[in-house]
Amino acid sequence: MPARVVVTGLGVVAPNGLGCKAFSLALQAGASGLQIYPPMVEHGFNCHVAGIPPPVDALLPELFSGEELLGMNTIMHFASIAALEAWQDAGLPRPALDSPDADPDTGAVIGTGAGGIETVASHLVPFTNNRRVRRLGSTIVEKFMASGVSARIGGLLALGNRVSSNSSACTTGTEAVIVAAERIRVGLAKRMLAGGAEGVTPYPWAGFDSMKLLNRRSNDAPEAASRPMSASAAGFIPAAGAGVLLLESLASARQRGARIYAEILGGAVNCGGQRHGGSITAPNPLGVQRCIRLALQAAGTDAAQVDALNGHLTGTIADPWEVRNWAAALECSAGEMPLLQATKSLIGHGMGAAGAMECVAVVLQLAQRFFHGSSNCTDLHPDIEPFAQAVVHETRAVPEMRIIAKASFGFGDVNGCVLFRRWEEGSE
Repeated sequence: MPARVVVTGLGVVAPNGLGCKAFSLALQAGASGLQIYPPMVEHGFNCHVAGIPPPVDALLPELFSGEELLGMNTIMHFASIAALEAWQDAGLPRPALDSPDADPDTGAVIGTGAGGIETVASHLVPFTNNRRVRRLGSTIVEKFMASGVSARIGGLLALGNRVSSNSSACTTGTEAVIVAAERIRVGLAKRMLAGGAEGVTPYPWAGFDSMKLLNRRSNDAPEAASRPMSASAAGFIPAAGAGVLLLESLASARQRGARIYAEILGGAVNCGGQRHGGSITAPNPLGVQRCIRLALQAAGTDAAQVDALNGHLTGTIADPWEVRNWAAALECSAGEMPLLQATKSLIGHGMGAAGAMECVAVVLQLAQRFFHGSSNCTDLHPDIEPFAQAVVHETRAVPEMRIIAKASFGFGDVNGCVLFRRWEEGSE
């Protein structure tokens, strides 16, 4: 019989909160993490706003040895801090650096969209072009390889099961959670860290700015720049950070007396094949709808049981398409749509980290029984206006909320949807 999968630990480095306590309070308060990012101004970007996490420099010597820090950049800092928080939040002891054995029952899937591009841009390319290859140092490969985020965490926590990094554009973080949960469900692992991370660097954001996908109209009002579902939305706001969940089989969690936040009922990933209007940069609506339906099927959940939706919702022309796809997949009228929110309105679009940070937000909301509001969307897009009753603008207590569906949709016409259920004692 497939194992049930629960969430026993959470960790986050978000633009509006370092650590889960700060992140939860920021979500409840509707506090934004968006700000002017000077390098974007210096490099001549049209958009000057980004979601930048609070400084972590003071934490680094407390958490990592000098040798470890030599092989880390900001994406590794964020991923490792979030992973350690999730690990310790789950009540697991951090293994000593000289511990002799790896844990064969525990692994990690920690993804990224841009990987170590900050190191490629700041060191690998200029040093190579200037014939200074010998000065690159022995840790350069660790810092630019895409799997560096999971590899670093694997060593920090002596993980002996699957340790890998996935990369599926903006679907990465959500996909990592689904992939890791499935590994536990089929009995290949007892525990898995799952999530995504992106570092602070303007280089991957430059391409989106050149495509005119970033909002260039709100440089004078950074906190109002991310406007999902809004008629005045003019593009997304890039962001950095990390989100990590500690997933565990229910049997393992019960055996060690772990506190349980939520259960992962099921999820699905798919591709629209870039057909029916889909492309590298646009979703096939039939593929999106199919993904949501497959997730419901995997969860054994009827659409009517879904209480709320945490959307991908970026602040682009795709937002009205997404809302319509949710309605079609759930087979509900505009007036029947579950509660709907856009976490990106507060933290921006974290690329490969987006779905992971948003999954952390979903679990915190289920456990603490609130649903955060979406900022900057009082002027709903005309195509979303019929769904106005579902769009939550101010944080509200929702004690009856039990199931939240979270979805991500990425470049490449790739989709991911996962359903979380609040844990209640006796729900076995």
